Amino acid sequence: MTQAARFLSSFGRALSSTGLYSEGHPTLQRAIETAWRDLGDLLAVAPRPTFTFLGDSVLFGDVPLDDRRGWEWSERLAAAGIQRVEFETLLEREAFESFLLDVSARIAGHKSDSGPAPSHAAPAVRYGAVGLRDDGAIRETPVLTATLAFALDAEIDTVRWVHEEVTGGRSLPLAEVEAIVDSLSVAMHADAQMVLPLVDLKEYDQYTTTHSLNVSVLAMGLAERLGVDGGNVRALGIAALLHDLGKTLIPPDILNKPGRFTDAERELMNRHPVDGARLILQADEALDLAATVAYEHHIMIGGGGYPALRYPRACHEASRLVHVCDVFDALRTRRPYREAWPVQRSVQHLSERSGIEFDPHLVGVFTAMIVECGATVPTEQESCST
Repeated sequence: MTQAARFLSSFGRALSSTGLYSEGHPTLQRAIETAWRDLGDLLAVAPRPTFTFLGDSVLFGDVPLDDRRGWEWSERLAAAGIQRVEFETLLEREAFESFLLDVSARIAGHKSDSGPAPSHAAPAVRYGAVGLRDDGAIRETPVLTATLAFALDAEIDTVRWVHEEVTGGRSLPLAEVEAIVDSLSVAMHADAQMVLPLVDLKEYDQYTTTHSLNVSVLAMGLAERLGVDGGNVRALGIAALLHDLGKTLIPPDILNKPGRFTDAERELMNRHPVDGARLILQADEALDLAATVAYEHHIMIGGGGYPALRYPRACHEASRLVHVCDVFDALRTRRPYREAWPVQRSVQHLSERSGIEFDPHLVGVFTAMIVECGATVPTEQESCST
């Protein structure tokens, strides 16, 4: 891997981390530190390195970076109005963090005041749209968010690959998980609106994949309705995306069985929260929220569900939130043993079980969100914006 490609890799990981952790979080700080050091190493061998982002291609100077073709951040940077980044000198560590946070905010559709201005006199970094130059500074154009269009095909394929990695006994690819959630978050904020893109199930074998994406988007949408801050919204998105990770250890013929489970099969199915929490903690102990949600997302507010708690206690609010989203999407999805429920019936089920299985406050906010969305988008799209 070239030094330029190495810097882009660490830069992308740092961008993912900005949406997952608060500014002072050690994990975010480590990611920023690594990217900053990689930039220093790059400047040592390539004075004034310049990157240009054109669709799925990345140019380093005037030469395509073949080992970064299809880099997931290239199109996102360009769509946010950042088509070129040029480093004059090595930024101070604090200035580099401000630059990275500004880039992250622009990608998410928010204009940040924390980053260095592209037209600043003799700046250490210039960034903006490709265009005319004036005294060596790239002219900045307005950040483009209103015309962003997102398809989830790549995210579906990536989630499937993540599950295959875990099923094959390999480590959980956290960078890809973070990139998926970041992509979903960007889609939700396109055109200054929150979008809930619910993925239709095409084949029963896709259930765990599509369900994970849907629950992640629903959970982030609900969290924003509740006023959760951005970093915690992303953390909830990751937890929701991984909540059923334990099901990757269940044979497909059991997951997709059209009839009633045997006692042994039911016992295996009921083990997936424990297995999921174990897999997540084995990947990274810092994912304690995701592990907690994986463990608790089938426990009812009244104490029922599974796994049974030896000493009854209240579950984490994140687990209660994901539980609502999980059941709603499960009901709305066609399964081998039943047809998909309509939105109205699914919402009614949540209401009927409010206070028994679900947190009443979360059900109320979630229902308002779904009803509002359902009134504005055609049924066959199964998506909504508010």
